[in-house]
Amino acid sequence: MKLEYYPETDTLYIDLLEKSSDSSLEISEGVVLDYDENGRLVGIDIDNASKKVSLKELTLNKLPIDVHTIAA
Repeated sequence: MKLEYYPETDTLYIDLLEKSSDSSLEISEGVVLDYDENGRLVGIDIDNASKKVSLKELTLNKLPIDVHTIAA
């Protein structure tokens, strides 16, 4: 999973799977779910992200992962 923030457009994209999107569904204003050809959720696109979510802090709790940090 990868989170990418684009400050020039204030957009946050949460990439859940490294697969191409085949279809999209806007579930609320500026929040779009992307699905692959099999209907699996592959990403979440959030417009005006700074007004909808806290971008200052990210907490990962008990996930069995390696954390990679890339500072902007």
